[in-house]
Amino acid sequence: MVDVQTDDGGFQWLQRELAELDRYSLQIGIFGEDDSFYVMIANVHEFGMTIKAKKRFLVIPLKKEYKDVDPKTLDLFFLRTKEGHNFLCKNVGKDRIEFCYMLAKSVTIPERSFIRSAFDEKNDEWMDFLERKIEKLCDMEIDAKTVFENLGARIAGDIQEKIRNIRSPKNSPITVRNKGTDNPLIDTGELRRHVTWKLVRDDDLV
Repeated sequence: MVDVQTDDGGFQWLQRELAELDRYSLQIGIFGEDDSFYVMIANVHEFGMTIKAKKRFLVIPLKKEYKDVDPKTLDLFFLRTKEGHNFLCKNVGKDRIEFCYMLAKSVTIPERSFIRSAFDEKNDEWMDFLERKIEKLCDMEIDAKTVFENLGARIAGDIQEKIRNIRSPKNSPITVRNKGTDNPLIDTGELRRHVTWKLVRDDDLV
């Protein structure tokens, strides 16, 4: 709550805060200075990507227990199916084998936009939210900085919700098995937690 006297001082305060609205802007997303790894992950999901093997194959674990294990440390053998699929396997008993890794020349990760799509879906709601906050400023209940802080928190929260709610395109069965969940953009939850906002003030405006 902003304590403003409804006299000439209050009118001057209101003029100043209305002018302050032009000084502020918001940056929304995942920032490189916070964690470049999650910027990369966000770009992959936002726009999609085909990952090609640098050498002969990409090595894709088929079970969660192999996710962080170097295949070279295991007693594995190469198996090619009649359909032409390649695997690294191990013997687990008499006449039994376990498929540990799939070998692929490339993997395509489909586009699962959570930033652009959230803006497309929520922009009108955000503008209505901003208008209501500016009305509160005009009533001298909040200042310009609070207007943008509230808007930034709202937008970041909606983008995080978008990440939670995306269900298509689905993960592959292998990915679901390794993650233990069928939510395409949720694994550890770190991508969602890295979505944030920053308030920028232009001090050069007169």
